[in-house]
Amino acid sequence: MSDASRLASMRTSPSVILATSLTLLVLAGACTQQTPDTRSADADAIREQDAQWSRTAGTGDLDATVSYYSDDASVLPPNAPLATDKAAIRTLWAALIAPTVSTSWTATKVDVARSGDVGYAVGTYDVKPKDPANKGAADHGKFVEIWKKQPDGKWKCAVDIFNSDVPVPAPPPPPVTRKK
Repeated sequence: MSDASRLASMRTSPSVILATSLTLLVLAGACTQQTPDTRSADADAIREQDAQWSRTAGTGDLDATVSYYSDDASVLPPNAPLATDKAAIRTLWAALIAPTVSTSWTATKVDVARSGDVGYAVGTYDVKPKDPANKGAADHGKFVEIWKKQPDGKWKCAVDIFNSDVPVPAPPPPPVTRKK
């Protein structure tokens, strides 16, 4: 084979180069395509789920209130130990939704990760005695909840921490000792 015939066989037509380039560009684009951004819809879902949870707690239904937590949830209440299982979380909530108090909260900020599998809510809570004479039960403060999307697509709270805005009462003065 002569040099000229080898050179002719190595030449590729512009249409073959163009078709090959376009095919490679389409394949590269398909490989880098991201999943749709559902953060706004997911944040709305968490906000609604959280509002429903607050309404549920307001009814005093302990089992329904605890059902908003994921199976691996952790609750970090103020002035109490970490609750990491359903029984401990249930005990904690039994005091928060007692018949003598009204408990509610509102998320003021909700955001979701780009991955769409985890989000958080920040907000305020309010605990009021149903009997106005019972001032000891009143409390208000802030919370942070971390929500995880479950395999069925529903959101559940995985981490819940809240703390009071009410100042801690001053300790009583030390007892006075008298000299003999």
